[in-house]
Amino acid sequence: MTYRIQLDRDVCISSGRCVAEAPESFRFDDDEIVALVPGGPRLTDEQIFDLARDCPSGAIRVFDGDEEIDVY
Repeated sequence: MTYRIQLDRDVCISSGRCVAEAPESFRFDDDEIVALVPGGPRLTDEQIFDLARDCPSGAIRVFDGDEEIDVY
């Protein structure tokens, strides 16, 4: 199954967990808010769910098509 990530910039608290765990896929923008690295590698489903669960603010949202997945 192919999941996709959507980042909620209004919820991000810039904890840096995602950047530390997957620096090839996540970075901080000029406002110190998380952003996806353009052209970054495709994350596995397990990585996507782990990153979303580890985000303290819930800014990493996971979708299957148009449906949001509850990662907890």
